[in-house]
Amino acid sequence: MTNSRAGMVDWDLAVSIGSRLAGDGPAVTWEEAAAVVTELRADANRSTGLVRDFTGLEAASDTAPIVVVDRAGWVQANADGFATVLAPIVDKLSGGKEPSRLTHAVGSRVAGAEVGGLLGFLAGKVLGQFDPFFAPSGRLLLVAPNIVHVERELEVDPQDFRLWVCLHEETHRVQFTATPWLTEHLLGEMHGIADSIEPTRLLDDGLGRLTKALRGGPEGGNLLDAVSTPEQKEIVDRITGVMSLLEGHADVVMDGVGPSVIPTVDDIRKRFTQRRKGVGVLDRTLRRVLGLDAKMAQYRDGAIFVRAVVDKAGMAEFNAVWERPDNLPSKAEIADPSAWISRVL
Repeated sequence: MTNSRAGMVDWDLAVSIGSRLAGDGPAVTWEEAAAVVTELRADANRSTGLVRDFTGLEAASDTAPIVVVDRAGWVQANADGFATVLAPIVDKLSGGKEPSRLTHAVGSRVAGAEVGGLLGFLAGKVLGQFDPFFAPSGRLLLVAPNIVHVERELEVDPQDFRLWVCLHEETHRVQFTATPWLTEHLLGEMHGIADSIEPTRLLDDGLGRLTKALRGGPEGGNLLDAVSTPEQKEIVDRITGVMSLLEGHADVVMDGVGPSVIPTVDDIRKRFTQRRKGVGVLDRTLRRVLGLDAKMAQYRDGAIFVRAVVDKAGMAEFNAVWERPDNLPSKAEIADPSAWISRVL
């Protein structure tokens, strides 16, 4: 792992803790595991053409490899990704200085343990993910044990479910590989957050807002709200608009392509939508605190936006959204598709 400016977060400790907390997943034989890996790779490759035909987006075939991983592999990949994305923020908080030995010995391990706990919680829930920050052009991660776990939990047809998951995740791979500027745009937004950080204010005000987020109730929120200044909030709103677009677009592709290639797609969608609401008080609380409720809203609101634009203007006109950063919808436009149509089309 690349561990530049590692003094503020012990990434190796984060990976170790996250992997232990995540566990191995459902029990499968070696033969079953090998069959799942082979099928997922084949489904992801098959999905490329299905996504292209439905969306009109052409993804480069020789970029962004498809990687089937276990939970520990997902934890490692996301720790690497976090280290890349958070690097400018870490530099800002550290003032560009190397940490002292005491900071490295104590502070970095505390931060590493916290990040590890977060990764351990998420590692058992994520089915797949496109990692745009993996050099040089990203990679598609499919988390095999989680896919097997969910298909068993929902009691759905395994072959149909695996293709359904791959359709969603492959759409993300197509989005980024067909739109080469998108990764740099998101990194630029993260750099904007770093540039706006005032370390003293963050330390003075962040704790109070963090406490409210954890406490919940009318004044509650999530961890992102707890550390966002008004300037950062504007950037976060722009990022939210982009993420809503990406997730909603992928859901629209799943539902558009699914009926023609997945016989049980209606049953899968119904059961999976119910699962997205979370199970148990602890799970729902963690989802709220970590901002995962907002993530679920991105799927819903983004899909409404994409369908509204496509229904009015057609898929070819909608694809103007991928032409340049200025064409991306804002958070407000996600809620008002006609405003985006008026501005861009």
